[in-house]
Amino acid sequence: MTRPPAAGPDSERVGFSPARLLLGRALANREQGSRRIGPFEAVPTMGLDGLGSSSYGPEAALTILAPLGAASLHLIGPIIGLIVALLAVLYLSYRQTVRAYPSNGGAYVVARENLGENASLLAAAAIMIDYVLNAAVGISAGVGALTSILPSLQPFTLWLCLGVLALTTLANLRGLGESGRLFALPTYVFIACFLALIALGLVRTFAAHGHPHAVIAPPALGHAMEGVSVWLLLRAFASGCTAMTGVEAVSNGVSAFREPVVKNARRTLTLIVGVLAALLVGVSLLAKAYHLGAMDQSRPGYQSVLSQLTAAVVGRGWFYDVAMASVVGVLCLSAATSFVGFPNLCRLVARDDFLPRPFAAVGRRLVYSVGIGYLAVCSGLLLIVFGGVTDRLIPLFAIGAFLTFTMSQAGMVAHWRKVEGRHLGSLVINAAGALSTGAALLVILSAKFLEGAWITAIAVPAVIVMLKSVKRYYVRLGDKMRCATPLQAEETQPPTILVAFQDWSRLSERALRLARTLSPDVVGVHLMALEGPDVEERQSTVRRTWADMVEQPLRAAGVADPPRLVLIQAPFRTLHEPLLKLIRRTDDATPGRSVAVLIPELVKLRWWQHLLHNGRAGRLREMLLRHGGDRLVVIDVPWRPDPPARARSLADEAPASPTASAPVRESTP
Repeated sequence: MTRPPAAGPDSERVGFSPARLLLGRALANREQGSRRIGPFEAVPTMGLDGLGSSSYGPEAALTILAPLGAASLHLIGPIIGLIVALLAVLYLSYRQTVRAYPSNGGAYVVARENLGENASLLAAAAIMIDYVLNAAVGISAGVGALTSILPSLQPFTLWLCLGVLALTTLANLRGLGESGRLFALPTYVFIACFLALIALGLVRTFAAHGHPHAVIAPPALGHAMEGVSVWLLLRAFASGCTAMTGVEAVSNGVSAFREPVVKNARRTLTLIVGVLAALLVGVSLLAKAYHLGAMDQSRPGYQSVLSQLTAAVVGRGWFYDVAMASVVGVLCLSAATSFVGFPNLCRLVARDDFLPRPFAAVGRRLVYSVGIGYLAVCSGLLLIVFGGVTDRLIPLFAIGAFLTFTMSQAGMVAHWRKVEGRHLGSLVINAAGALSTGAALLVILSAKFLEGAWITAIAVPAVIVMLKSVKRYYVRLGDKMRCATPLQAEETQPPTILVAFQDWSRLSERALRLARTLSPDVVGVHLMALEGPDVEERQSTVRRTWADMVEQPLRAAGVADPPRLVLIQAPFRTLHEPLLKLIRRTDDATPGRSVAVLIPELVKLRWWQHLLHNGRAGRLREMLLRHGGDRLVVIDVPWRPDPPARARSLADEAPASPTASAPVRESTP
């Protein structure tokens, strides 16, 4: 057998491959080190969620304060100030987490090692839900920013959201390094534009003694519809806390950094939190100075707070276009943070058997493709259900993030108590983080519960039940598969081999040749009437062909007992039922021997070939494996119609390895 040439970075495959065109060449395991990232790529890859939330976080708080009219401008500053103070506590806390867990310091790992299984599952469920919501909210906010620039696109909001989701998914399937470089331009343009814009706005505000002149005046704030209340302030704080989501992304993805890992992770965390804090403070101060308020995204003429701010400070010239284009890019691509964190989290959970094991398998580009695909599907469904409107998604948001913050910091407190040596300072920092984020979680949950947070509150325990169910399945399977006895020597006789065939062809000829090498007891099985009522002539044709092509040549070669032919009726045109009856009769007649069924199968290497065949082999194999019993063995016998050179070139579509699986085969001709 000719082995196909090795595929990898140094060998180009022959033929067209959609996967190669979209995702790039397949990467070898040895290239993992070269795919690690530094702070430059990590800020766009892991920080877009946090940076992008600087736009919709203050806007969400201003939306809640809108009934206060102009009075909301005096309250947005203290609310954002409290959020920034909480952000500072989280920053110090996660610096400790990165140092203590330089491989991966996500809430799941920290809670698992310090608080136990149930706490770790609570953290996993919370952050998984938060990642899905983050992807949906980020994309919807980005499209909202786009429609505020081009109002004519507003009717296409949902389709734009789904298109951005598809592009983000594709970019992340290509790998972290490429997605980081791809997202770098809008990220750093966004940072430069809005830091410069805020600096210019603050200078003008100071020069005008707090009352700067707006180049383009924002829409006037409405009259006060209600008075200030503690409940309103709590709701505004809860909505504004969405600006803090994404801070945990660095600790969840520490293993993605190149050496020195801890140093690069801390630098990235510092950059993300520092820029985020500056943006939050700057937006809140300038919102008061320029009298900016939130508008209804679902109504015509919507303008985001950042759009109003940019127009007020510099007008609608080229700088406005560049700045708002960067906002659209950052917000739309902020889902990248979820596409980094979610698959890595799923990998860790799957390794503990709480998620299906394919979540832990590395894909074509050394990323966890199953997790990326699952996140894309869930986020897409959320966008469809809520129409791609940010305000409808915000009430579900932030609960998972703050529950994750709390579990992570509580786990770190337990960690420092167990570690030998003096770690009082670290313990105090993480304890402060746990208490502050826990208090914020209670505020968010109570303030947003009736607005939609109840959905998240129900979803978290539902996910935990699902995780435990998956684990229970793997535990039961492991118990059944466990073998404490040595290899049994009683059954040494070769099996009875049944070769299922339809017509005499190269497929059936190859299957019979293989069967005769495995056992002297070979039976050819032909099922009649599969296409409908057979005539008597069909049976005689099959018998005559068997005699001419099998029995006579073998007897002429000196074989005393050639394979026998058995014709069985299939009155309901199914293969497995009559074949299973034959298998049981054969098994009863030979109690000391196994029964093996050989299924000859045409290998289909093109998608359209699957449309031209009936798929019976795959269905037969599935039913035999499901109902055949413990002593039945099912063997595939593939046959490739392409010339050897063509077969080798098609085999090069996938990397060759000693453990590579055979091509997927679906049906007989």
